[in-house]
Amino acid sequence: QVQLVESGGGLVQAGGSLRLTCAASGSIFSIDAMGWYRQAPGKQREQVATITSEGITNYADPVKGRFTISRDNTKNTVYLQMNSLKPEDTAVYYCAALTGWGFSVSSWGQGTQVTVSS
Repeated sequence: QVQLVESGGGLVQAGGSLRLTCAASGSIFSIDAMGWYRQAPGKQREQVATITSEGITNYADPVKGRFTISRDNTKNTVYLQMNSLKPEDTAVYYCAALTGWGFSVSSWGQGTQVTVSS
């Protein structure tokens, strides 16, 4: 079992920046990759970015060039640096532990609210 705790959400004006942090604990040896997802009101949860154990990253098209996912293996922590934020980035952001070839979600964090005002 992997436990994930997110932090760093908040209210920011359009064009601003935030950095989200996800601290992992427990059976972290089972994790193949880490991901950030988000869910806006009335919408389905969507993948934002992923990073493998080797540091290979992938981004959803709406955030490419604005968001950066990174990890510190010594701290079992994953970050999401969000720049040039837009009102449409407003959502609850979730950290996820991914396992297997298909990167299935094995654990979710509790979520952190990000609100971008126009």
